[in-house]
Amino acid sequence: MSEFSALDTTASDTERQEQIVATLVDAFSDLMTAAPDAFRTKFRKMAADPFAFYRGSACLFYADVAGVEDPWIDERTSRVWIQGDLHAANFGTYMDAQGALIFDVNDFDEAYLGHFTWDIQRFVASVSLLCWRKAFSDEDIEALVGTYVRSYVEQVRWFAEHSRDESFSLRLDTTEGRIREVLQRSRLNSRVSLLDSMTRVQDYDRRFREGDGVRRLAAEERDAVCAAFEAYRATIPDDKRYSSIAYRVKDVVGKSGFGIGSAGLPAFNVLIEGFSEALDNDIVLSMKQGNVAAPSRVVTDTGISDYFLHHGHRTALSQRALQAHADPLLGHTTYGGTGFVVSELSPYTADLDWSDLTEPDEIGAVVDYLGRATAKAHCVSDRDSDQSLVPFQTEDAIIEALDGREEEFVAWNTDFARRYSEQARRDRSLFVDAFRNNAVPGVRSTGVSRTHA
Repeated sequence: MSEFSALDTTASDTERQEQIVATLVDAFSDLMTAAPDAFRTKFRKMAADPFAFYRGSACLFYADVAGVEDPWIDERTSRVWIQGDLHAANFGTYMDAQGALIFDVNDFDEAYLGHFTWDIQRFVASVSLLCWRKAFSDEDIEALVGTYVRSYVEQVRWFAEHSRDESFSLRLDTTEGRIREVLQRSRLNSRVSLLDSMTRVQDYDRRFREGDGVRRLAAEERDAVCAAFEAYRATIPDDKRYSSIAYRVKDVVGKSGFGIGSAGLPAFNVLIEGFSEALDNDIVLSMKQGNVAAPSRVVTDTGISDYFLHHGHRTALSQRALQAHADPLLGHTTYGGTGFVVSELSPYTADLDWSDLTEPDEIGAVVDYLGRATAKAHCVSDRDSDQSLVPFQTEDAIIEALDGREEEFVAWNTDFARRYSEQARRDRSLFVDAFRNNAVPGVRSTGVSRTHA
């Protein structure tokens, strides 16, 4: 029997619309005030379809699921490192610290500690929405959700039964089909191509190009950013630090124009020397203000919230906890009294493209891998991660909680996916009506200026 009863599906459209608006305003009011144009763009992107709305409204998801009875949660399984915004578009490739191309979860802006089930619920609802958009039958969607959840459980059990779990990853030699194609595609990228797209060579050295979303800094601001960058260097684990020449700053610019999830967040790009003075070894780093993680809005444990110095610190530590052999340039700093996360803009990233996945069998093979990738994120951390917040083996805690009820767990998530995707389709319509009629305080849907002849 479903326990998905905390979300009041009997609420009137007016009541639900007011809840949607209030939740978005509560989550984003400061950023909306600072960058209303960025949030108009964010909201118009969210209005495009139910999946886009779902991607941009993680805060609403957590407001809904926080009160849902969860039979799989105990003292340990409620305190797991989670990605926090695990939808179908948040998977892709990266090059790990050992030089291997890995397919895994990405985007750790919302990462936090919470129910391990929240990542699974958020993902399966996203699959349901994505496949509804592709006109899949309810039966096919339920089968795909089941494939994902069973793969997740199977991989968690593998981690519980094997030592050296950090040896597992989705690589070129352990994948096939569409996931291997994504990894192969990322091999075609190069550092020089990335540098040439963002920089130009002038007087025998590189500088950032001018362009949309790029802002030159006045001397005082540049000096402050460089000081924040120097402080960041101390946050890199000792065994991942490069020689001092690598961190020599060559250029700094302000950056804007992020995706749905990072609208309004101040950011800078920093060009550094890299592994040698050869121009093809230069490295571009992103220094972005840390966001308030959506799960943190419903997790009340002050032992967790008080642990983090700031949201940049939380983002960097969470990524190390969720990603084996994490980016050696990953770190954090403060700028203007606010936390920022620093990481490389790697040329070796390639996102999973769902647009040409059109048949259930194709997607079934993909979600099997994504279930395993989710299990890896929950169970395998970087050796430099701080695990004092999770003083137990996550895989053991999860398997003990499931305790032979795996098929019940599959059914519970399948039911949630169906119900919440229905709710998200309704919510998107209510959101569009609210936004287009200027019912979202602080971000008006601007009209066209009219002139008369």
